[in-house]
Amino acid sequence: MSGRLRLVAVALSVAGIAVSVYLTVVHFIGFAPACPTTGPINCETVLTSKYAVLAGTSIPTSALGVVWFTVSAVFWIGGWRRAINWWSGAGLAFALALVFVEIGVLGAICLWCTAAHLLVLTLFLIALTEHSRQRGAY
Repeated sequence: MSGRLRLVAVALSVAGIAVSVYLTVVHFIGFAPACPTTGPINCETVLTSKYAVLAGTSIPTSALGVVWFTVSAVFWIGGWRRAINWWSGAGLAFALALVFVEIGVLGAICLWCTAAHLLVLTLFLIALTEHSRQRGAY
């Protein structure tokens, strides 16, 4: 496993933890995030929707982000290839579902959420690159 890519993946995971913690704190203190609140880029619409919390609870989906990025960092630090591959694929699937909800259902995009989704995508691509290298594709 490439030490350089591994370090980048850990750093991206930490950035994802930071974004997710910010969104979780914003949720619990009821503070409006630093983001436009009108038009198609509208964090308020996304973060106050019924989809912003886990089914019928007050736990924000961003709390799942804190957990996902933390586990991702641990997997990358530990160099657990199979876990990284599975975890990054599951994270990408969930992020794509959230993007669908934002665009297809709510008609609004949250910039902070998009940052987290892009971090998940990037971590998936790094995992895919590492997997391909291990298989001898490079």
